[in-house]
Amino acid sequence: MMKNMFKLSLLALAVLAGHMPAEACTNLIVGKKASTDGSVIVSYSCDDYGAFGFMNWQPGGRHAKGEMRPLYHYESNNYLGEIPEAEITYDVIGLMNEHQLTIHETTFGGREELADTAGLIDYGNLMYVTLQRARNAREALKVMTSLVEEYGYASEGESFTIADPNEVWIMDMIGKGPGRKGAVWVAMRVPDDCICAHANQSRIRQFPLKDKDNCIYAKDVISLAREKGFFQGKDEEFSFQAAYAPADFGAMRFCEARVWSFFNRWAAEPMEPYLDYAMGKNADNPMPLWVKPKKPLSVQDVKDMMRDHYEGTPLEIQSDLGMGAWEMPYRPTPLSFEVDGKKYFNERPISTQQTANYYVSQMRSWLPDYLGGIVWFGNDDANTTSPTPIYCCTQGAPECYSPQTADAFNFSFRSAYWVCNWVSNMVYYRYCTLFPELQTLRDQLDKDYNALVEQTDKEAATMDEMNARKYLSAFSHRAAQNMLSQWMELGQRLIVKYNDMAVKKTDEQGRYLKTPGGNQRPVDRPGYPIEYRRQIVKQAGERYAMP
Repeated sequence: MMKNMFKLSLLALAVLAGHMPAEACTNLIVGKKASTDGSVIVSYSCDDYGAFGFMNWQPGGRHAKGEMRPLYHYESNNYLGEIPEAEITYDVIGLMNEHQLTIHETTFGGREELADTAGLIDYGNLMYVTLQRARNAREALKVMTSLVEEYGYASEGESFTIADPNEVWIMDMIGKGPGRKGAVWVAMRVPDDCICAHANQSRIRQFPLKDKDNCIYAKDVISLAREKGFFQGKDEEFSFQAAYAPADFGAMRFCEARVWSFFNRWAAEPMEPYLDYAMGKNADNPMPLWVKPKKPLSVQDVKDMMRDHYEGTPLEIQSDLGMGAWEMPYRPTPLSFEVDGKKYFNERPISTQQTANYYVSQMRSWLPDYLGGIVWFGNDDANTTSPTPIYCCTQGAPECYSPQTADAFNFSFRSAYWVCNWVSNMVYYRYCTLFPELQTLRDQLDKDYNALVEQTDKEAATMDEMNARKYLSAFSHRAAQNMLSQWMELGQRLIVKYNDMAVKKTDEQGRYLKTPGGNQRPVDRPGYPIEYRRQIVKQAGERYAMP
């Protein structure tokens, strides 16, 4: 009972600290035969302006009959009600439980008239309650669909990634409308040798009606669409996406384009034929749900893909004045803007400044669960940070990731969210000058943590389970705090070295050059990049020409 009281207090703190809305997220998926080492790998970015990102930890335990679990809305924190607690629940760190089960999501919204605010289970609670009750992906599917059927679904259309060490499923779900409890949904198993993704748009179209091993669906998923007038035709022609989330320009250009970029970089088949779809020009030419990769992907490959800005494609962001003077691969929101009565838009890549936190989850079937599952977790934009490895047996969130350390309204140098944002926001506005220094540290930490995980795996494998769990938990906490320390030093170095739009000179070892008396040498003043200077001259004409 004491353990349960502790769990409830942690949940209350997490809710007060503020769960982030996940209306603009990206999931990348790699099957076990599509990865370099046989891992199942899935990623998730929580992207929303103003959201405070932290790592959730929920301890499991045994619960007495009649014990209830309170539910608070994942985004608003409004009290929804309570449901009976399961007899046994499992530990959850981040979005992975102690059995290596992982659930990620992206919101696609879909038809507004199907939202049911009277439901008791929103998408966030659906993930966390399920992670505490299921041991693998197929169990999770049963738990998730049973929960919404019994208690009602309180969110908009949602795509879920449901993964364990052996398989990955993608599920699209949407409500039935006010007064109709439950949801309609389709879940499909991603082939082991394929990669898949979803990014705020429903991606399941036609699906096999008689392949229960690889596809399951709500019994009324087609009949509800017929009833609502969303579909006419034969059952085998039914498309979940076409019926419940028709693709408009925004769905293609802002959402599906991110999936296209992942496929474009890694698919064995050319993705050029689908560029018109990604650019929002041809809804009749959709991409496949999954593709085979040209070569196996590593965890590092997925980390790097989470840093993508459409580089090397027609959607590349660093190709016009929108990148600003300092060649920044970011755009301010909103996605659309107006000039002299005409509307325009900004590209929306995978990597974005509004990321609150992100995950690259790794599940390994050949190892015991406590050693096999790793949550690579990072705060803020994946491009400007290095995620740290958190083993799924870790007890408690590392201090720098904990919701008890800081919140959205209170800065703390003990908080990874705030330190990483502090550094990123220095870099964004002088990107081409400062980013290389950040990138050097980021890439070095990536290499260091990858190597440390290999070493830690070997050491833990020689221990009995109890000692291994303690060892892996302690390692996870140290790795997170090490990242925070390194990022603190980086932030201090950036403000000292690049103060006032100048650059202090250094030698080959990075030491500042000084006069014999110990003062600083004259600084470098690089000014604007050459392309921006050309634009100034082009716009201003001879105004700034020297006589």
